[in-house]
Amino acid sequence: MGLYGAEDSKGAVRRLIHIPVIHSQAEMGSLSPTIQAIMLRKLGAQGWADKVSAIDGIWTRIEEAIEGWSLPYKKVRLYQDGLPVCGREQDIVSELAKAGSRNHQLLLRLKERGATLMGTESADLLVQEYKLIKQMFATDDSAAAARLEIRHQQVSQSTLKGRDQAIAQRINDTLRQGEIGLLFLGMLHSVERWLAKDIQVTHPLYPPSSKGLESQ
Repeated sequence: MGLYGAEDSKGAVRRLIHIPVIHSQAEMGSLSPTIQAIMLRKLGAQGWADKVSAIDGIWTRIEEAIEGWSLPYKKVRLYQDGLPVCGREQDIVSELAKAGSRNHQLLLRLKERGATLMGTESADLLVQEYKLIKQMFATDDSAAAARLEIRHQQVSQSTLKGRDQAIAQRINDTLRQGEIGLLFLGMLHSVERWLAKDIQVTHPLYPPSSKGLESQ
């Protein structure tokens, strides 16, 4: 079974592999054209192309690493940043995969091998954050946009903490002994403080202090 299929001397344990991710344009939904336009103004065409290339490189590294782990997929649960507990998890992942998200394309491949796709986040908290971001990008008034950005930063810190607590609780409630969770999570998140003490967390790709990714 490889490194992540082993059991310790006391029997079955719960393992969680933390995979820090960076979100792509394909995952921005209706905000994607607006965000791309803003980034083009800030970075220029070459800067934007370099950013897209860097994101692709990160996902290539993630995919190659997971391929080398020899996971026991029937005992693997997939937890995904931004994926609500809603009953439509498969549809959401499939739609984003078709839109070009390498993150969600990877989820589908792992599911085909036997892994279980899990709704991970509070739908209410995700909607709350999305509405505020949409308001911020929708205004053409620079002063209003600045005020909304300050408000977003204030609300986002509280919302992010709530999201992290909800994610941790979801993992605590659903990851069983002898199972492995793959947690695909943006770099701004910090869930470990709320995880159950018996869950063993590893960071095989980027350590928690890594500067190799830029959060979105």
